[in-house]
Amino acid sequence: MAGRVDGKIALVTGGGSGLGAADCAALAREGATVIVTDVALAPAEAVANRIGNGAVAYALDVADEAAWITLMAEIDSRFGRLDILVNNAGIVQMADCEDVTLEQYRRVNAIMNEGVFLGCKYALPLLKKAENASIINMSSTGALLGYPIFFAYSAAKGAVRSMTKSIAVMCQEKGYRIRCNSVHPGSIETPMVQLAEGRVGDERTISTGVLPFGSNGAPEDVANLILYLASDESRFVTGAELVIDNAVTIRAF
Repeated sequence: MAGRVDGKIALVTGGGSGLGAADCAALAREGATVIVTDVALAPAEAVANRIGNGAVAYALDVADEAAWITLMAEIDSRFGRLDILVNNAGIVQMADCEDVTLEQYRRVNAIMNEGVFLGCKYALPLLKKAENASIINMSSTGALLGYPIFFAYSAAKGAVRSMTKSIAVMCQEKGYRIRCNSVHPGSIETPMVQLAEGRVGDERTISTGVLPFGSNGAPEDVANLILYLASDESRFVTGAELVIDNAVTIRAF
């Protein structure tokens, strides 16, 4: 089905690489004008130039409240509304509860907890201008399982899971035409996962078809789910936590 998000305005944070870049490409391919943001402008510009369809790039530190306010004013002036918000930006800190420092914990949560909060808060006025809007918050299986080594990351992703449900219900109660869902990937072949697995720069090829247990997924696997949630096809889906992990979280061991 071509043009699944035709004419929609989409903002993706952390869009310069990994899952964010794949999300941007999928949305642009299906007709959206994508606002690609990243903490560094250069990778965001590279993605915007590659995907085309009127894509634009901005530098955005998602933990910076003033930066969100400035960007939303720019989007309002340029586009007049926002249809899709994908809160994707993230970092990983490998340390358990005993070893993580308060500074590290706060930094991880500033980006993936507070950053999602700020994105939702300041995008809502623009999303309310859309006919049918969608917020998609990137969580993780780390919000659902015990991963000691990813303590701060899991804490932040758990907060994303909870705030997503609160926002979904709030939008319904206030009569906003805005849905809000969280996505919970397992291991996806991205630079972040390569770092966590100790193989920076060693990118694995993901085969086609059904993948055996223990395989990493491809960024496009997640992007296809993002595309569905961004489109009006998912109009009856809100407040949901959609797990995309090749059955990792349902196994008995």
